[in-house]
Amino acid sequence: MSPIDDLLDQLGKRYESLSPQLRLAARYVMDNPQDVSISSVRALSDAATVKPNTVVRLAREFGFDGYDEFRETFRDSVRGGSANFPDRVRWLQSIQKKGEMSGLYATMVGDALSNLERTFAGIDEAHLEQAAKAIWAARKVYIMGVGVNYTNANNFAYLASTGMNDFVAIPRPASTALDDLARANENDVLIAITMRPYRKEVLEAVDFAKSQGMTLVGLSDTNSAPVITKADYGFVTHIDTSQFFPSSVSIIALLETILSFVIAGASDEIVDRVEQFHARRNDFGYYDKDE
Repeated sequence: MSPIDDLLDQLGKRYESLSPQLRLAARYVMDNPQDVSISSVRALSDAATVKPNTVVRLAREFGFDGYDEFRETFRDSVRGGSANFPDRVRWLQSIQKKGEMSGLYATMVGDALSNLERTFAGIDEAHLEQAAKAIWAARKVYIMGVGVNYTNANNFAYLASTGMNDFVAIPRPASTALDDLARANENDVLIAITMRPYRKEVLEAVDFAKSQGMTLVGLSDTNSAPVITKADYGFVTHIDTSQFFPSSVSIIALLETILSFVIAGASDEIVDRVEQFHARRNDFGYYDKDE
């Protein structure tokens, strides 16, 4: 894990225990790490709506002599900010008009690889294994995403169902997440996915799940996201692109990795279940056969 990822991880883990003012400063740093490397203590305190000495106290709280040493951790370690969605659309259109599609291709590939690298570089293998064990041991596993993450959640539940029972993507059709979780308890797990701007229905489900005693696995794009700070097992995914929409590449890759860890730690019977699943599909003629 890089120094900046380690620091952001520490900020996330201790976020809830900080004083209200330190929490404001920490949240700004966690959500805008690219700003720290170029900001004076006065500029950063103004942006975080705290006093300059609060920023200095935050730096010292995490083992730095002062703000300058704290800021040095961020320099040359983060990417610059991205343009807003309408600007990205205009940029994409201008590329095609100029006949520069090869440049767009290179940019897309670079973004995808960078997101994957940054996501997995910041994840501790032991932490991932512990989350997988909790999922395997659960009575029932709920996975929630809305918008584009509704598809990602359903894909995870579908893949899991080939070898395991009681995996369900929520909200189910004609239902709400809170209705779906009404009978959940401490024996169950909720995997919650939401990226900025955070969806209210996901955050409501997270709070409800915690009140029910459920184990929470959270996926988001910042260390200060509620689904991360409230999670028993939180994972930050990087979704930056030059597109007018965020990338799902690292989210899907992380979900697939979580599932592979679950299966690796599962009982041997899971192999038979997967074989039976596909055997049934073959028997019922689901697949086209080569002549």
